[in-house]
Amino acid sequence: MQSSLIGKIEKAKRYAQEPSRATFSQFGVIFRGEHDSYSVSYKNGKWDCSCDFFSRWQLCSHTMALQKILADMLPKEALTEPSCHTA
Repeated sequence: MQSSLIGKIEKAKRYAQEPSRATFSQFGVIFRGEHDSYSVSYKNGKWDCSCDFFSRWQLCSHTMALQKILADMLPKEALTEPSCHTA
């Protein structure tokens, strides 16, 4: 194996131990909930989820779970819960 590739592998291992080095700006996932699967995304500073609860409250268990899972890799504004309101 080339020494330059070995160096990159070692650097990748170090980076993987520091997830705060990476910050998501956008992504989309399929989240398997208890009753169905939902499309969850984060783009342009906003969360979106295809579940009914999200359409009313602009947050849901799926987005909150991803906030916890990805906390070290999300920008601060992605971790802020919107104020409670009805749509």
